Amino acid sequence: MAASEENSALFPIFILTIMAIPLVPYTMVKLSRAVSKKQRTIHCQCLECDRSGKYKRSLFKKISNFSTWSNLTLVLLWVVMIFLIYYTKNMSRETQVFDPFSILGLEPGVSDSEIKKAYRRLSIQYHPDKNPDPEANKYFVESISKAYQALTDPVSRENFEKYGHPDGRQGFQMGIALPKFLLDIDGASGGILLLWIVGVCILLPLIIAVIYLSRSSKYTGNYVMHQTLSAYYYLMKPSLAPSKVMDVFTKAAEYMEIPVRRTDDEPLQKLFMSVRSELNLDPKNMKQEQAKFWKQHPAIVKTELLIQAQLTRESGVLSPALQGDFRRVLELAPRLLEELLKMAVLPRTSQGHGWLRPAVGVVELSQCIVQAVPLSARKSSGVSSEGISPFLQLPHFSDAVVKKIARKKVKSFQELQEMRLEDRSELLTQVAGLSATDVEDIEKVLEMMPSLTVDITCETEGEEGIQEGDIVTLQAWVTLKRPNGLIGALPHSPYFPFHKEENYWVLLADSVSNNVWFSQKVSFLDEGGAITAASKTISDAMEGSGAGVKETSDAVREAVEKVKGGSRLVMGKLQAPSEGTYNLTCYCMCDSWIGCDKKTSLKVKVLKRTRAGTRGMVSDEGAIAEEGMEEEDEIEEEDYDDDYESEYSEDEDDKKDVVEKKGSKKANGTVKKKESSSEESGSEEE
Repeated sequence: MAASEENSALFPIFILTIMAIPLVPYTMVKLSRAVSKKQRTIHCQCLECDRSGKYKRSLFKKISNFSTWSNLTLVLLWVVMIFLIYYTKNMSRETQVFDPFSILGLEPGVSDSEIKKAYRRLSIQYHPDKNPDPEANKYFVESISKAYQALTDPVSRENFEKYGHPDGRQGFQMGIALPKFLLDIDGASGGILLLWIVGVCILLPLIIAVIYLSRSSKYTGNYVMHQTLSAYYYLMKPSLAPSKVMDVFTKAAEYMEIPVRRTDDEPLQKLFMSVRSELNLDPKNMKQEQAKFWKQHPAIVKTELLIQAQLTRESGVLSPALQGDFRRVLELAPRLLEELLKMAVLPRTSQGHGWLRPAVGVVELSQCIVQAVPLSARKSSGVSSEGISPFLQLPHFSDAVVKKIARKKVKSFQELQEMRLEDRSELLTQVAGLSATDVEDIEKVLEMMPSLTVDITCETEGEEGIQEGDIVTLQAWVTLKRPNGLIGALPHSPYFPFHKEENYWVLLADSVSNNVWFSQKVSFLDEGGAITAASKTISDAMEGSGAGVKETSDAVREAVEKVKGGSRLVMGKLQAPSEGTYNLTCYCMCDSWIGCDKKTSLKVKVLKRTRAGTRGMVSDEGAIAEEGMEEEDEIEEEDYDDDYESEYSEDEDDKKDVVEKKGSKKANGTVKKKESSSEESGSEEE
């Protein structure tokens, strides 16, 4: 019985331990995420961003943000855990170790006469004949009498001094920390114990496994449905124009789950008339095009109209029911666009290259959604390849303001940025008719806009030149500067109802063949993670090249200083193609800002692999090979190739696409044949 009571007393400690194992790490992760999220809330201070309300921290908003199911469950578990700690602490006080000296109020080593005196004194106070209280009687029998016997009886005292107990050596007992009623198997609680074992040991793990497997089979690690990825994969085409990316983007399975109500018909019809000019409809056959548009799946029609409402800033006319759907569409948009971009740069060709044109279109669509700028505003003009879209992301700017400042020969966004502060203020107040407060808002946004520089190299480690089939190491340092001195910040996006982090995509591509050789996502918000990644990458690269400890330490220290100064390291490996000279372009594109993208030309010369295996030689005569890589000066955004000057102009003819596709296939086949013949000759020489 005593053992059963002891096991039952240990049950709260058992539950406390089981709860603490997962709860403490999970709480630490939640707190670290909250701290990192708080550090990333450096945002634009203009009046439009302030009026949007998404950065305001009202009491109601704090409570609503905190009162999620996960947070409430976490708080409840901590309340239970604190109660168990308090209960266990009090229980430990009750189960004290038997000490006869402290019970009798004596010091160890006293004489027998003092022990008898103490016993008589306590007997007068607690003896049943003197004190009728049952608790006093229990204390006298179980504590005082037992303590007196342990100190006066020679055998009991010897046992206590040797083993700490008057009854001598105590046996070792094992038990299970469960309540007493669960251990009474012979009684009525046998079924309860069985249910406990089945529920905790079988049903609970089974339920968790079923939930995990059902979710993992439906979603990817980025919380995007597998069905969406399949649709994006099959709908992605190499000649997909940026103006057609919207048609693929709206086919996501997540958007198919948005409810379509009958009450939405009339508001959607009104919205359609407002954004009709932005849809890809042929004006010559408008009636047929409209009928074709409405024949699509209702969820696709609704999604595209809601996105157009964001692009044209017409969300204010939506009904309350459509407002909820509108927010849901925009909440899913960033991660869906990221997965769509990954599908565009996914290796598709025989050389393992992705497609450039749809990748550029996805990034430009993301920019327009975040800044709420129509796609038609990106149509290239005679001066700017991006039209008036960079101007429209500024507060208080409209088509009329752009036309007014264009009369003063300020036709490109870069010209406006490069003006002196006094000249720009005079232009906006006197010519555009803006107030001093409006000009101040514009200056705040211009100070937030990033400026990018890219320093990129391609080389074969340990060799002088690049030969066909080599593993080429690509290393690029992307540096971000802002006029206000910040590095990581949230972009100016007053019309996007959620916090949107800046992300940059580095694409090494051949614009002529529409091939993407390399792609990587870059973020400037997490400086600590960037320092760790850059240090590890540089350290591994230096150790692989056989560098010493001092050289490695110096290289790592230099990389850390670059990261702290606003640079991020991009490094990857790719296989050199067949012999030839390749004029590549490194695109560094932001998914949030318009007009901040950067292009850097890169000329890569691949040499033919020699038979004898010597490196850097063109032929057997011993002619010295040229360097495998020549880096050219960086060019500005408006110097895009002709293929991308008018991203939202009319699509190319299908015949032209077919001819280019056939030509690329023939070229690929020729390259493959050359590579195989060179490998055969090399094996024969060996």
